[in-house]
Amino acid sequence: MGQDRIAMIGIFDSGVGGLTVVKELRQRLPHASFIYLGDNARTPYGNRSQEIIRQYSAEDVDFLISKGATAIVVACNTASALAGDYLKEKYDLPIFEVITPAAEAAAKGSAGRVGVIGTRGTIGSGAYEKAIKNFKQSAEVFSQACPLLVPLAEENWFSRAETKMIIRSYLQPLKVKSIDTLILGCTHYPLLKKNIQAKIGNRIKLVDPAEEVINKLVEYLASQPNGTSEQIMEFYATDPAARFKEIGEGWLKEKITLKKAGF
Repeated sequence: MGQDRIAMIGIFDSGVGGLTVVKELRQRLPHASFIYLGDNARTPYGNRSQEIIRQYSAEDVDFLISKGATAIVVACNTASALAGDYLKEKYDLPIFEVITPAAEAAAKGSAGRVGVIGTRGTIGSGAYEKAIKNFKQSAEVFSQACPLLVPLAEENWFSRAETKMIIRSYLQPLKVKSIDTLILGCTHYPLLKKNIQAKIGNRIKLVDPAEEVINKLVEYLASQPNGTSEQIMEFYATDPAARFKEIGEGWLKEKITLKKAGF
């Protein structure tokens, strides 16, 4: 795919977690033009009501469209679960959510015992269980809400002993279920991937929704006419605090200019 075939991609998340999608996008499509929005002033989304999540998600999409986005990636699992269908009905442009592609990958790669970790909102929605069973009806799905992992990731506490202890506590109920596959059902969780793999065991396959949604985006972009001729990469946050930039640059391994998003 040539550089001149890349459209303007809008990506949003409740905070820094969606940068895992940006990292995968940069690896797969290094010439892609994109606008990233981290709504960290209102994070986490996982403890909010569906009504509020839909409101926040629509405001995020409106902002990205105002900046020129022609396709949207809902990098937030909670927003995908509780507002994905709503956004697809509301907007007349391609919207990619992370639930379906991750569920498809897990169903195809699992012998039938799938674990899911996510925010309270994502787990409470049952979206992953429903999506997995659409691809493999016989699959057994075991879910675990992990509400503390998002703030730990946002605080850059990747190597702290407390973080490792909390991860171990969250994963223990899934370990006793003898799962063979684990979906990292929040885009913040790949930031903690090494700790999660260590605590769940190396024999368990981890499914990263960021990787799977980019696979779908690549397929879509391959069929599109020419997009922007000059590469654009913009990063916005509703609270452009120094830590957001620090985590982003550490994760992406490149310097970023962070701007304030005003709704």
